[in-house]
Amino acid sequence: MSTSPQDETIEGHVMRLLSDPIVAKLVAAVVGVLVIVVIVRFARRAVVARVENVDTRYRMRKLMTFAAYLLALFYLVVVFDYRLGELSVVFGVAGVGIAFALQEMIASIAGWVAISFGGFYRTGDRVQLGGIRGDVIDIGVLRTTLMELGQWVNGDLYNGRVVRIANSFVFKEPVFNYSGDFEFLWDEITVPIRFGSDRAEARRILEVAVKDVAGDYVDSAREAWRGMVSKFRIENASVDPLVTMVANDNWIEFTVRYVVYYRKRRLTKDQLFTRILDDVERTGGRVALASATFEVVGLPPIELRNPK
Repeated sequence: MSTSPQDETIEGHVMRLLSDPIVAKLVAAVVGVLVIVVIVRFARRAVVARVENVDTRYRMRKLMTFAAYLLALFYLVVVFDYRLGELSVVFGVAGVGIAFALQEMIASIAGWVAISFGGFYRTGDRVQLGGIRGDVIDIGVLRTTLMELGQWVNGDLYNGRVVRIANSFVFKEPVFNYSGDFEFLWDEITVPIRFGSDRAEARRILEVAVKDVAGDYVDSAREAWRGMVSKFRIENASVDPLVTMVANDNWIEFTVRYVVYYRKRRLTKDQLFTRILDDVERTGGRVALASATFEVVGLPPIELRNPK
């Protein structure tokens, strides 16, 4: 079968193009990177599918993705190693301009390194970054992703917004971690009791209620706090429930202080108030809650006169 002169010309151009060392290197680089991507994707899918733990699965996926980047970079270095010496001067000059233009990106990458090795937070932690509270659901090279809490939703509940914050933020403002080394919070509720009530009975009701509702956290919190004392220069604070009382112009105010697991704060507060209100009602009036509600029962008659 004969070929036309035009086909021979095209074939000759392709062969001459492929014989160029630079083009050959580029083709080898593209094909090699594509092969690495395909292999890593299949391997990641096969390995991650067998891992049931959510946290372990997330870490495995991140580790394999990072390994793919390193493998691709190493392959490119091997392919273009003969050109690196010639391009070193060009890279040095261009690097200064790139570093200035991408300083925020570089700071974010440095932030990722600090987060990964400095213990700022990890996936699953509840944090506050720049006034934004949420649970960390992903830590990327450039950004940290949060599932936001609060805002128009009261309490420590998700509002549905996903927030991405540049990792460079850890160098600029404080990072609040609600669950890092100590997964418990101190919380308080105040209960106003009417003057003339049985104060001893009121205190007993509050002490029993907080012990029954939040007492299960005490042993775990005490053990976690021992770890804090051994790790940091911090006092050995008490984690036992505490009920204190003050009297003001309107009522007797009891404050109930207790430790609670950071994800159970709102639920524990609801259980406490429910238990306290039920126990107060059972006293038959010996203990009564105070209120600052005002009611206008009547107005004096108003006479309007028209001056002449």
